[in-house]
This record gives sequence, structure tokens and C-alpha cells, in this order.
Amino acid sequence: MFSFIHAADIHLDSPLRGVEVPEEVVREEIRGATRRAFDNLVDLALREQVAFIVLAGDLFDGDWKDFNSGLYFTQRMARLREAGVQVFLVAGNHDAVSHVSKAMSLPDNVSVFSSRRAQTRRVDSLQVAIHGQGYAARAVSEDLSRAYPSPVEGFFNIGLLHTALTGREGHEPYAPCTVDGLRAKGYDYWALGHVHRREVVFSEDPWIVFPGNIQGRTIRETGAKGCTLVTVSDGRVSRVEHVDLDVLRWDLCRVDVSGLRGQEEILESIRDQLHAVLQGSDGRPVVTRLELHGATPMHQRIQAGPAHWEEALRTLAADLGGDDLYLEKVRLRTREHLDLGTLVQSNEALGGLVAGLQGLELDADGLRMLDPELEAFLNKLPTELLIGDDAFAPTDPSQWMEIREDVKNLLIAQLLKT
Repeated sequence: MFSFIHAADIHLDSPLRGVEVPEEVVREEIRGATRRAFDNLVDLALREQVAFIVLAGDLFDGDWKDFNSGLYFTQRMARLREAGVQVFLVAGNHDAVSHVSKAMSLPDNVSVFSSRRAQTRRVDSLQVAIHGQGYAARAVSEDLSRAYPSPVEGFFNIGLLHTALTGREGHEPYAPCTVDGLRAKGYDYWALGHVHRREVVFSEDPWIVFPGNIQGRTIRETGAKGCTLVTVSDGRVSRVEHVDLDVLRWDLCRVDVSGLRGQEEILESIRDQLHAVLQGSDGRPVVTRLELHGATPMHQRIQAGPAHWEEALRTLAADLGGDDLYLEKVRLRTREHLDLGTLVQSNEALGGLVAGLQGLELDADGLRMLDPELEAFLNKLPTELLIGDDAFAPTDPSQWMEIREDVKNLLIAQLLKT
């Protein structure tokens, strides 16, 4: 019997994006979150006395800003070497663009798979064979798994692959492959990377697992993050366990203010939900995006004073959580509390306009037809507004739906003032 750790998407020294607090109050959990999470992975390996670790790509986050990233990683690998722990890794799309990491000298307990062809690494003492291939370039459009070697007979076979499978939302469709194709290889476990959300794609004969990343870095990466601890008994997987490694959590807190009639009532509801967020973080600091939604008589007051509300909500968060709760962003997405039936009876023209606005269903493609100058306008926007994890993309269907609802609510509010 032996155990191993499957981890991926470390993105070592990648900054956390969206934590808008003054530099002097930035805590160590924020400043060095990815390193501390990786330290937790090393500690887990030593505590559980695992035989080896497989890292399924994106160890780094592109080119380093200095050599400290490489030095840090080498020191942690040397610590594992002292305990007899081997490490096997493939390059992912982010690693492929790093010129510095390609020239990095690593301890002899670390095996890096070729990016030119699939290879097999054997651990004869355990009768384990690990098959893998890294990325030679950032974008890999072919199915790398098709060229992976046949399983070694009598060994426990692991496939190590950085892939989006048949596609995963929010991730480029790199190294596309299918579950049936992976199963046909005859391996016992597929250790996948690239997708930052944990997912057991297939369980038993074989296990196909995305462990997710070890530390959330933006609001798109909410919830617990960590690695997968796998136990093998008599040549078969006997246990697959997710282990949390993160030192800070991200959360999307959506508060329904429907029917709430005063500021104090709304703030009390928000306090209760933020308290629940803190309670569910397992003692870790939390970065949360707070979103108010729902129909409320307070809608016009909220929309008329967004700065006042944001200040009040940030003060509430600081009072409730201190240094353990940060607001990444505040979104006020309330709408007017309307009784259309009464409105139509009292003012038929106004009621008709409001009803027409509520029924407006212009889609993103229709937006281009409505305004031929849209593309020219978008091209004039600052680049930093159009890229990143929270980019402004009004022609994206999901984002356009949010924009459309915001505009409708704003127009309705203005009509009701007249």
C-alpha cells in the first residue's frame, strides 16, 4: 500500500487580483498566498509520508519577475528529497511561455516530462508507471493523450495531463480529449490539470480527476481549494480524498433584499449573510464580492447613492470581520418594487412604458445591429478594461444580460420620477 498527491495549477507567486486594501494593511495571507498554500502541500506530503507527488501543469504563472520563485521551489523540492518523496511534473500552458523556468536546475527527486513526446517514468519499487507530456507552446490544439504509451503490465499506471477535456467554462480548450479516449488507454488513474475547479470526472476503472488549483486567486475561483490524496492498495485505488490547502477563500455573497424597507433592515440582512460566509471559511480570511439584488422599495435610494452604500457596506464588513473579511467589490443590482396593475390603472401611458421596458429582450447580437459604431467604440476603450478575470465584455451574452437589466432598472427608476 502507498499514497500519492495529485495537484495542479499552482501558479506560484501569482498575485491575488481584486483585494483592494492599502498596501500597509495587506496581510501575509494575501501577499504570499500561493507560496503558503504550496507550503501546506509539502507539509501534507511529509505528514502523510506519500511516496510521490504528481503536478499536472501550470506550476508557475508565466515568466518570473525575479529568481526568488525558482529558488523557493527548488528549496521545497530539496526538503521533499530529504524525506524520499519524488515529484513528477508536466508543463502546462503557463509554464510553456516561461523562458526562465525551462532553464531551471532542479533536485534529482524531480522528474519533468518532455514537451516533445510522451514519456513513461517508472517507480519500480512500487510497481508504478507514470505517463506524461508537457506543453511546448502556450496553445496546444491536438489530443496529446492519443500518443501516450500503453500501460506497463503489472504496474499501477498513471496518466499525467494538462487538458480541458471536451471543454470547461472559463478555460481555453487546450489538449482536447474525451473521457472514452482516456479510459481506452487502460490506465488506473488520470491526473489532470488546467481546470481550476475540483471535479471527479470519472470514478473507478479508471479514476479521472481534476484536483482544482491549490489557492483561489480571483473572484472566479471561489470555495475551498487544495489537492487530491490518493491511496493505492493491492494495485488498485482504495481511497481518493480532497484535502484543503488554501490560506484564503473567495466568496460570492448574493443578498436578496426583496421586500426589505429600510437601510437598517437591509444592513442587518447583509450582516447575517456575511457572518455565515465567515463561519464557513474554516478560520481562513475571506475575500467576498457582495451583490444586492431583488425588488425593493429602497431601490431608488440605493441607486441614487451608490458611494454611500458602498462605504456603509465596507464599514460593516470591517466591523464584522476585521482583517479576516475583505470586500472585493460591491454590486448594487436591485430593481424597482412595482405593482404594474395599479400603475397601469393610475397612469396608462406610464404603465405601458414601464411594461415595455420590462419586456425588452434585445440580445448581444442585436446590439451590433442597433448601433453599427459599437465595434469602433469598444476598440477605443483602454486595454486594461477589456482583459483580465473581470473584463468588460458587453457583447458577451451573460454580461450583456446583466447590463441590459441594469439599464432597464435605471430607465424605469427615471420614468417613475417624472
